[in-house]
Amino acid sequence: MQDIEPFYSWENYYNSPEDPLSPFYEVEYNTQQYTNEIYGYYIHPLWDYIGSETLYIKILFADYDLGFVIIELFGEWNDTLHNDIMHLKRNVLDHLSLQGIKKYILIGENVFNFHGSDDCYYEEWFEDVEEGWIAALNFREHVLDEWSKFQLDSYINFGGTLEIDNWRVVLPLILFKKVDTLITRRLT
Repeated sequence: MQDIEPFYSWENYYNSPEDPLSPFYEVEYNTQQYTNEIYGYYIHPLWDYIGSETLYIKILFADYDLGFVIIELFGEWNDTLHNDIMHLKRNVLDHLSLQGIKKYILIGENVFNFHGSDDCYYEEWFEDVEEGWIAALNFREHVLDEWSKFQLDSYINFGGTLEIDNWRVVLPLILFKKVDTLITRRLT
């Protein structure tokens, strides 16, 4: 687990610790010392702690003029034991919403499990985006199956055309425009 790093090829375009509007502004990382862990396994120090014992994130890109953010997630999304959506909502998403973010792209290739609970934080997040959307890219099939069981598809767009394997080779604005087009087609 310690070898799984957040995607860093967009750091020339955006770096969360250098963004005064980011919830991770001025965070310093020690890549020589691993301190965060999930279930006793150390994880790469570049993942950002959100208050959860099992879910970490990295804001890969934010554009406040266009009102979107791209977030990569890592670990186990566990609402049952750790209420991870509450930590994500209160410690990251609420902050971003205050900065005008209304469109969220979540990248979930490194989310290994999902354990659901109630949907009140998802509903609240969905209400916060009003004219925007929440899109989930490349989550594992068993995670999406669990999301469906908990009816999170009422709040989060996922599956089908949102499986974009080549997202790493495009610029963040191009990825956003592609996802925006796909979501617009779904909604119309």
